[in-house]
Amino acid sequence: MNNEEKKKPPIPPIGVKLATDLEHRRSGIRARARWTNPLTKERETRALVVPDEEAAEEFFQQLQRSAVLGVDLTTTLADYMEQIEDRWKRGLDPTSTVQGYEIGMRLRVLPSLGHLPVASITTGMIDRTIDSWEDKGLSSSIIKHSVAPLVRILDEAVRDEIIASNPARNRSRRSLGKRTAQDLTEDVSPRSYALPNLEKLNELAGACAKVHQCYSDYVMLAALLAGRSSEVAGLQVGDVDWDTNIVTIRRQTSPGVGGLVTKQTKGRDIRHVPILQPLKPVLERLTTGRKPEERLVTGPRGGVLTTATVRDATRWDDLVTGLDEPNLTRHSLRHTGATWMADAGIPLHVLQKILGHKSLETTRGYLHPDNRQLLQAADLANAFFDAQQIDADQPEPETRTRGRGKADPPAPCR
Repeated sequence: MNNEEKKKPPIPPIGVKLATDLEHRRSGIRARARWTNPLTKERETRALVVPDEEAAEEFFQQLQRSAVLGVDLTTTLADYMEQIEDRWKRGLDPTSTVQGYEIGMRLRVLPSLGHLPVASITTGMIDRTIDSWEDKGLSSSIIKHSVAPLVRILDEAVRDEIIASNPARNRSRRSLGKRTAQDLTEDVSPRSYALPNLEKLNELAGACAKVHQCYSDYVMLAALLAGRSSEVAGLQVGDVDWDTNIVTIRRQTSPGVGGLVTKQTKGRDIRHVPILQPLKPVLERLTTGRKPEERLVTGPRGGVLTTATVRDATRWDDLVTGLDEPNLTRHSLRHTGATWMADAGIPLHVLQKILGHKSLETTRGYLHPDNRQLLQAADLANAFFDAQQIDADQPEPETRTRGRGKADPPAPCR
C-alpha cells in the first residue's frame, strides 16, 4: 500500500456493524463511526464535524452505503477528481480542449466547489457559482469551458452511483441564456456577428494591410473560406487546388502545451470549400511560385498567425471600433462567410459540409429568417375574422306577420 492509499479515509466493509457517537463542540458536532476490519482485525475510525444531528445521521448512512458501492460518498469534488484521474477526459482533444478544461477546473471550479462533498453539490450551488463568475465579468466562453469539465466529472460520479443525476448539466446554458426584455428584441443568431457586405470586408482588410499585408490576407481567408483562425493558420499552399477551384481544410495550428500544435480540424473531418471570386486574387498571389508544403499565410517574420497575434498586431479592438463594428471578433469572420453563403442560396446540407458542422441545426442558424408562412397564416386568420364582421353587419331578415302585426304561430308538433 503506497502513501496515497494510506491517506485515503477508510470505508466500512460490507456487513460490519458501526458503533457511532456524537460529541458536541463549539464548532458543531463531531460525528464518529468505528468498526472492526474483518480482515486485519484492526479498529478503524471515521469522523466528521457537522452542523447538527440530522447531518450526523446522514453522514453515518453515507458510510454504510459507501461500503456497499465501494466508493466514498463523502468524498469532496477535489478528492474525487484525483481518484478518477483521467477518466473524465476520455474522447477530448488532449492538445487544446483538455488544456482549457483543466485551466477552468483549477482556476474557477475547484476554488468555488472543490471543498464540497460531491453528493452535496446541488443545481442551486452551481447556478450561484456561475452567477458569481458573471458578476466578475468573465466571458461566456470562459464560463462554458469551466462548467464543461465539471459536467464530465459529475457524469463519472453518476456512473459510480455517488449521485443519482448530474446537477451541472445545462447549467452554463441556463445562466448564459438568461434574457432580459431588452435582449428579447435583439438578434442573437450567428448572423448577428457577421459583416454586412463585401464592401465592409474590403474596408477591414485594407485597414489591416496598413499594418502588414499578411493580416489583410488572414481576414480575407477567414471570411471567404468561413474558416476558424486555427484553420487559416494550418493552411498550406498545396491545399489550394486550381483545377477544381477548391480549398481543402485538413488541419489546424493553435497554441498548445509547450508551443504551437498542428493537428486535425475541430470536427476531425477534411472539409472542401469552393474558391469564391473575391478570394481568387488573394490565393493567386499566395500560391504563385511557392512549394506545396509551405504555409499559405505567415506573419511578417515568417511565424504562424494565431488569433492572438492578429489581435495584438492590428490592435483589433480599436481597429474594428473605428470601422463602426465594435463587436466584431476574429471568429466573426467565419460567421460572415457562413452567412453570406447561406444568403447566396447554397443548399443547407452542402453548407453543413463546408462549415464542418455535426448538427444540421447549427447550420440552420445561418439561414435568413423566413416569415412568409407566418404572414400566410395571418392572412387566413384575418379572412376568417373579416367574414364574421360581414355577417354581423348584415340586417336580420324581417319576421312575417298576420292580421294586426302578430307573428305567425309556430307550427304544431306532429
